[in-house]
Amino acid sequence: MSLEEYWAKRDFNRTLEPRGEVKTEDGKRFVVQEHHARSLHWDLRLERDGVLKSWAVPKGLPEVKGVRRLAVQTEDHPVEYADFSGIIHQGEYGGGEVAIWDSGDYEAEKWREDGIIVHFNGGRIKGRFCMIRLKGQRKNWLLFRCDRYEGKS
Repeated sequence: MSLEEYWAKRDFNRTLEPRGEVKTEDGKRFVVQEHHARSLHWDLRLERDGVLKSWAVPKGLPEVKGVRRLAVQTEDHPVEYADFSGIIHQGEYGGGEVAIWDSGDYEAEKWREDGIIVHFNGGRIKGRFCMIRLKGQRKNWLLFRCDRYEGKS
C-alpha cells in the first residue's frame, strides 16, 4: 500500500492535514468524517494494511436497512487522518471543513476485491454493513446495512 497519491494531491506547507506514513501494524479503527467541500459528503475510512481505505459517500451512511448509497472509493489516507478535523483552505484539494461525525472500531467479516462486509461499533453507527463494487466500475460501490436477523423482537 502506498500514500503517494494522497501526498501528490496536497501541499503540506499549506494544509493542516497529516502527512503520515504507512503503518506496519494493522488496526481496526473506522471514522466517518462530515466534509463540507465543493458539495457536502461523508468520508468513510477503514484502517487496513497500514492505511485508511477511503470512500466518499455523498448522502451519508444509511442508518436504516433497505437504503442503498453510492460510495466512491478515493485514495488511501494515513492512519493519522482518523483524528483529523478542521479547515482545509479553499483552493487546496478537498477545501472546506472536515468534522468527525462518528468513529469506533470494526470487524471485517469479508474483504475481497468485489465485496466487503464489516461490523461497525461506533457511537452512532453500529451493525453490519455491506459494500459491493458495482459491475464494471473501479471506484463505485454500493453501501447498505445488511444486518442479519437475530431472532429478537
